[in-house]
Amino acid sequence: MLDVSDAVRAEIGEAEADRLLAGENAPGDYDCTSCRTRGNTARERTSTVLFVGEETAVLAFAHAACIPSQVVTVAEDQLKGAVRSLTNETAPPTGHTGPPPAPATPAPAAPAPSPAVPSPAAPSRAGTPETGPRQAVLGVTCGQVLIDDSPHPAIVVEPTGPIARPGSEGPGDDFLPLLIEQGFMPVTDVARRPVPVIGWSVLVAMGQLHAIFQPPASPGGQPVAWWQAHQPLAVTEGWRTAAAKSHTVVVYAAPAGSIGPQPREDLMREALEKAAASSVLVAGTMPLTGT
Repeated sequence: MLDVSDAVRAEIGEAEADRLLAGENAPGDYDCTSCRTRGNTARERTSTVLFVGEETAVLAFAHAACIPSQVVTVAEDQLKGAVRSLTNETAPPTGHTGPPPAPATPAPAAPAPSPAVPSPAAPSRAGTPETGPRQAVLGVTCGQVLIDDSPHPAIVVEPTGPIARPGSEGPGDDFLPLLIEQGFMPVTDVARRPVPVIGWSVLVAMGQLHAIFQPPASPGGQPVAWWQAHQPLAVTEGWRTAAAKSHTVVVYAAPAGSIGPQPREDLMREALEKAAASSVLVAGTMPLTGT
């Protein structure tokens, strides 16, 4: 029931891959490195996910329905911290190991309404689907949004300043037009599910949000990180559960000053509705997957 991709096989070697497929090194029960719920390699399709740092590599496991088998590059200190969180050792081992190293993720606060989870603002060149001369900083907040009477995992992206179109030297803000050209659609009703954005995806690994990917620059190329966290962003258990159920994430985007880093999901919903009413909100649905 294990899936070992060509990329993972190339990293761990043919012999190790064959032992995994034969069940010799399979963990049996595991915590899914994406949704953090229990899985079993003997009873359900399971993806092997290899996290690679500068010196350390860790082999983890995930429900095949959550993410495909893949190699994920992460910062060395983040990977070592994940290993320490499981082993309680001061110096993590190098080389391949298992079971999956997942940092503890704080559970959502008990009182309702649930909290939204803001990330530190992460720099992204131009903050647009294309690289341009102006530096921009994208702020990201995660929370659940009620759509068609069901909670959906959502990510709200808002730059700290206006975004110029690549090659433009004017003071205008082209953030939304650039995204609309990529398939994002204006939101008129937050209660309705946005259309899919082809070629875009959201990477959640080790139970945390790592990146939002846009399509490759050329046919056959690798997806490009449009936004990538300085440090993986912890999301609530409810967010992960909803994402694991739908296998999709709704990504909203608005110009600078439209939303703000809302601390609770009800306040985030109000801000989204105000932005939609002002015609300054776009969105798209993206698969929960890797590179």
